[in-house]
This record gives sequence, structure tokens and C-alpha cells, in this order.
Amino acid sequence: MAGKSPEEQHPVKAYGWAARDPSGILAPFKFSRRATRDVDVRFKVLYCGICHTDLHFIKNDWGFTTYPLVPGHEMVGEVTEVGKSVTKVKVGDKVGVGCLIGSCRSCDSCAQDLENYCPKQILSYGSPDFDGTPTYGGYSNEMVCDEHFIIKFPESLPLAGGAPLLCAGVTVYSPMKYYDIAKPGNHIGINGLGGLGHVAVKFAKALGAKVTVISTSDRKKDEALNHLGADNFLVSRNPEEMQAAVGTLDGILDCVSAKHALLPLLGLLKTHGKLITVGAPAEPLELVLSPLNMGRKMIGGSYIGGIAQTQEMIDLAAKHNITADIEIVAMDQVNTAMERLHKGDVRYRFVIDVANTLKAP
Repeated sequence: MAGKSPEEQHPVKAYGWAARDPSGILAPFKFSRRATRDVDVRFKVLYCGICHTDLHFIKNDWGFTTYPLVPGHEMVGEVTEVGKSVTKVKVGDKVGVGCLIGSCRSCDSCAQDLENYCPKQILSYGSPDFDGTPTYGGYSNEMVCDEHFIIKFPESLPLAGGAPLLCAGVTVYSPMKYYDIAKPGNHIGINGLGGLGHVAVKFAKALGAKVTVISTSDRKKDEALNHLGADNFLVSRNPEEMQAAVGTLDGILDCVSAKHALLPLLGLLKTHGKLITVGAPAEPLELVLSPLNMGRKMIGGSYIGGIAQTQEMIDLAAKHNITADIEIVAMDQVNTAMERLHKGDVRYRFVIDVANTLKAP
């Protein structure tokens, strides 16, 4: 089956947009999805977020992309069919799928609901599936997935604004919970006010923390304080502001994916403070150990989240009316959106209106 063309690998015809080479140019693409198994949920894709990871994948920035590639791991839609063993959702329910559609379900990580750290995890696109065929993502008309990896969307959570939470939301929520940095009474910093950072501010406030946004300029100060509800704003290139804030933060969530200095951030932490990185800079960052030793501080990392925690995050988002700030684009605008994303020209996430703009090739 793995040797067949994308259209012939499975019995259900599907279509979307795919990149075919490292130029990253996306164009209409025909492929196929498997028939619905007893444990599967099939749904019509209504919206799909555009993540920076999609941009890296279509251009093979990390060196392991296989083409053709249908991106998209922030997809939401309406259930059209369920297998006979499915109990989580029913036809007509609104659901989502994030970065994962499979794992071994038996390792230590999976046993702790940490499928995101399973060594045999299957990504929503660009991975070999359990049968050896490639996985295709949410820039497509429909999706089929094991019910375990389905996220049920509360009726009150808008689908378009909720879609990016399936990656960006859990990426910031999971470390806040695991490292216990956003609990009531804590003062945390959010470094970088982009696709991750703006959602991080909203979740940190919902969890009861006081929030300082850290940015390289004051361009987003009004946005951070008056729109997103941050308590303070700190310009990292202003020595006076940084000096005045030394030792004031219990934790910092570092959402920056460009090369940047860690030493000034460590200085902002209180004794026992935690600097948690969720960005993925392509270049190594310099680390000076003495500030860690002198303040019993720590640097940690985090990668998306498990399925149970993703559901927990979505339910909390619905309770507190948390959505990403989005710009909706049509499928035929996706290449322009990718160019703008590369330049940082988005406030703060693009979401594709799949249902209304994806045309069958």
C-alpha cells in the first residue's frame, strides 16, 4: 500500500493543498484516506490554523520533510461518521485534532497521558502512519482519526478562534501547569508576544497569575496591556527597565524562536525562579551557569501536551472565553499567508476557512 500513489493508498477519496518540493509552494492535491475503522472518527474539516511549524515543514527547514506534504495540525470540524466502538463523540459533534494522531499507547509516557513524549508518536502530517502510508494534515476536506486523539469542542468555543489552541494553546498551557508557574499569586513573564505569547498571556491570567509581557520594543505595549490584559510591559532592550525588574518574576515562559540572550531573562527571576522555553531557535543559545547556581534557578523545556491535557486546556478556554486572535484566509490565499507569516506580518494567527473556500480539484 505504501508503494501506491496517494490517490490509491486508501479507499476514501480526499483532496487538499500540498507542497511538492522545498520551494514550499502549496497547490491543489488529490489523495485518499482510510475507511472508518471501529475506533475511528471521521469529520469534515471546517477550519485549520496555520502554524509556524507548517512553514518549516513545507520548506524542509529541518531536513526530514517528505513530499507531497499536506500541512495542518490545528484542525476543527464536524463529525460525519463514527466507528461502532466509538464512545467519545457522535455524528454532528464539533471536534478537533492537534499535532498527534497516534502513539504506541503502552510506553511509560503514554501510560501517564503524555503521548506527546512517546518515541513512536504519529504526527498529524509528515509521519508514517501505523500502516506505513504518509499522514496528511488539515489543509484538506476531511480527516479520520482514532477517537483517542480526538478533542471534543464545547459548544461555546468558537471553532475558528479555537483551532490554533490545539497547538499554540496546549504548548503554553502544559508548561504552566507542569512547572506550576502560573498559579494564583505568582508573577510570571511572557517573553515574545506572537502566536504563542498572546495566547500565553490569556491562559496565565485565567490561571490567576500576574503577567508581565517582555518584548524587544514598545510597539506592542498598548496591545499587551489594554487588549490582552497583561499587568506590566517590559522592553528587553531598555537597560533601565530591565534593571528595575531584576528579581521580580517567579517564572518566565520564553516563546521566542529567534536567537536571543538568556542571561537578562535569568536576572528577572526570583530565587528558585524557572525559565521555561517553548520556542525553537534554529541556532544554539548561550547559557551562563552562575546565575542558575547563585539563585537556585532552573531552565526547562516543554513540547505541546498529551491528549487529556489538551482536552483540559480546551475546556478551560471555553470557560474563560479564550481564543486566539486570528485572521481568516481562503485556501487560495495560503501561499500569501505563508509569505506574510515568514515576515511576521500576522496578528496573531492565520486560520484557513476550509469549508467555504477549499474547492475539489
